[in-house]
Amino acid sequence: MRQVTVNLGLRSYPIWIGAGLMARTGAYLDNLAVGRKVLLVTSHTVQKLYGAMAEDSLRRHGYRVTLAVMPDGEEYKTLATAEQLYDLAFAAELDRRCPVIALGGGVVGDVAGFVAATYLRGVPLVQVPTTLLAQVDSSVGGKVAVNHPKGKNIIGAFYQPRLVLADLDVLGSLPPRELRGGLAEIIKYGVIWSRDFFSWLEINLGRLLQLDQESLAAAIEESCRIKAQVVEQDETEQGLRAILNYGHTVGHAIEALTGYRRFIHGEAVAVGMVAAARLAQKKGLLAADDCSRIKALVARAGLPVELPSDITADDLKEFFYRDKKVVEGRLTFVLPAAIGQVDVFRDLPEEELNFIE
Repeated sequence: MRQVTVNLGLRSYPIWIGAGLMARTGAYLDNLAVGRKVLLVTSHTVQKLYGAMAEDSLRRHGYRVTLAVMPDGEEYKTLATAEQLYDLAFAAELDRRCPVIALGGGVVGDVAGFVAATYLRGVPLVQVPTTLLAQVDSSVGGKVAVNHPKGKNIIGAFYQPRLVLADLDVLGSLPPRELRGGLAEIIKYGVIWSRDFFSWLEINLGRLLQLDQESLAAAIEESCRIKAQVVEQDETEQGLRAILNYGHTVGHAIEALTGYRRFIHGEAVAVGMVAAARLAQKKGLLAADDCSRIKALVARAGLPVELPSDITADDLKEFFYRDKKVVEGRLTFVLPAAIGQVDVFRDLPEEELNFIE
């Protein structure tokens, strides 16, 4: 069992990492001293695999569970879905002490988190992420949101969970594509923060792909520790936290321009990381060897490294200006200066943003 604490004063919370945690969800909830009525939000796929396990644990500990099952897919990360969850919370008579539990991947965590942040002006949130990507990224740090036709995560809040349970056992049921998508975010942490961690990933990537639990636990712990250190210094993304968006400006554009159907999030971020590394090399910021290492590790993880051939530079630039990180018409890009170090550029000239080779 491993633990990482996100230290945010009164909003501090633990991230527990280990096998068999989901079956003890009720026991962990007891330690939070929350209300006895619970809204358990999950997806169709996760419900079939783990819904009964989580629900049984909660009921054994005396919680009255209202189950909310969302359709699978980014296209359901909407205000309409949130409204359906509000209706269920109201019908279940949840008060301000009663928690919303997000059991699923990033989409479930984001929507359930957004509902927790806004229902009754905020009720307790517990994250039980069931994908590798959610365990190392979206469940930690308090970003919750729904999408809008004009952009991804446009409507949202910073709202920290009370608890995160990262159960290693659930990773065995992940499709290989989803596992690789999670590895993209893990690689990101090496690029932005720790050259040693990046080197460790180069050595241990094969074990991660083979679902070696000890290697996965180490990678998840280090990823969460890095994210916690960043969030502790800049919870609401006024400065340092922007480095966590490495690869995401291009990645979000690719997701939106392909209708959120062709690429999963980690794949789009992988392409974005490589594109940003190439841009950094062109600008003379990043050594060619480091750029090659980033591209090689992403490719070894089985992730895409090239922009889709049907997306033009003009397509990307048009989307960039709709990004929520644009301030007074200035674009924000995170570019690596070396493996383990990135810089945030808030006013790159448009003519430099030619990601299309």
